[in-house]
Amino acid sequence: MYDFLTLAIVMVEGVGLGAIFFGGLLWTVRKGVLSKHPALWFFGSLLLRTSIILVGFYFAGREHWERWLACLLGFVAARIIVTRLTRPPVEHRNSQAHEASHAS
Repeated sequence: MYDFLTLAIVMVEGVGLGAIFFGGLLWTVRKGVLSKHPALWFFGSLLLRTSIILVGFYFAGREHWERWLACLLGFVAARIIVTRLTRPPVEHRNSQAHEASHAS
């Protein structure tokens, strides 16, 4: 059996890499939309973020497929976390029906 502590550490590294990647994407979108040269922002950010992630995965995974998988699971978990934290607030679906009932 593989060392659980090592896999947990590598998974946390994957979460950190995912936070860097998706946090950097959010920052790029905010800066790029307001820029005079958005293509430069998006392309430069893509190259930088991808390079950081590839190097991070390489050092976290080394020759062990279990580490690669744990790092990938942490990366996907970070995507879910960042997506949920940056989602705009959702209005209640019943608010329209509630307003309609007062109209009659």
